[in-house]
Amino acid sequence: MTPSDYQAAITMAAIFDDSAMGKIILRGRDAPMFLGNLSTNDIAPLPLGGGCATYFCDARAKALFQASVYHVRLLPKELTSIQSGAGEPALWLETSAGREAALFQHLDRYLISEVVELENVTETFAQFHLAGPQSKVILESALAADLPELVEFQHVERTFGHQSTASLRRRDRLGVDGYDIVCLKERGEGIGRMLMAAGAMRGTPETREMLRIEAGMAVYGQDFDESRFVMEILGATNAVSYAKGCYLGQEPIVMSRDRAGHAPRAMVKLRGHELIKVGAKLFVAADEIGVVTSVVDSPRYGPVALGYVKWKYREPGTAFEAELPTGRVTVSIHA
Repeated sequence: MTPSDYQAAITMAAIFDDSAMGKIILRGRDAPMFLGNLSTNDIAPLPLGGGCATYFCDARAKALFQASVYHVRLLPKELTSIQSGAGEPALWLETSAGREAALFQHLDRYLISEVVELENVTETFAQFHLAGPQSKVILESALAADLPELVEFQHVERTFGHQSTASLRRRDRLGVDGYDIVCLKERGEGIGRMLMAAGAMRGTPETREMLRIEAGMAVYGQDFDESRFVMEILGATNAVSYAKGCYLGQEPIVMSRDRAGHAPRAMVKLRGHELIKVGAKLFVAADEIGVVTSVVDSPRYGPVALGYVKWKYREPGTAFEAELPTGRVTVSIHA
């Protein structure tokens, strides 16, 4: 039976509570350079209102943190609990839930003489993800105002009601049109009610997980950790700049492009007729060529999984056998 919030997300809109996402603010004139020296993407050119995906790696280009960066203007002091710098540009860094303290320590370790202030604001802000083909219509209804057409990572500030100012960020995280809504924690409940009154359905973590696997969105702890070469992760190429200056992990990334022309393995989406298990090994004949990292039984597609395979087997349509305790079942790559 298809969950009602899943149906809402693919036909109208569902709202998911993402408040646990890690949130760090960086202020100071050296913040763009500082983040650029430590992460895979080019942060310096981001315009006010822009953003991008990036990864923080070690010297071997193993993925330590998955992140999004937004160039924001801090809200006036009366609308935020941030103690200083209201009104000035800053960089908003978002990372996986539960990883903000480790990322803060990672950044602080490399902060020597740069003019940069770090602040962990995870507990200060609520965050929602509104997902579905009608998400823009529902947002405009809740705001009683039109929204511009935003591209991925582009963001604007808008006010719900009389005083609930929020940052609205275009993010198609779950395979459908989507927006992240970030506001002060004490105003989150009210904004959530307004969005549901405008037509959004409250979504469950189970449905969110189902949608993210369908969309092929890798998450830390499930699909990768510090042992995984960043260029193997699905979508990582969109978070890497080859044009900027040196950064931590750059050499292995460039070597994989210039020597082999690709990473040793590729993360892929798999489908089959039977539900396989996380950790299942993938085979071509007698050769072990990969492993499964995430699995869901999709109402639309049936059994769907994410996993890694050796590079030469990455093409859509390629079939494998997944090893289960009861025997092997066939799965294949889908775009």
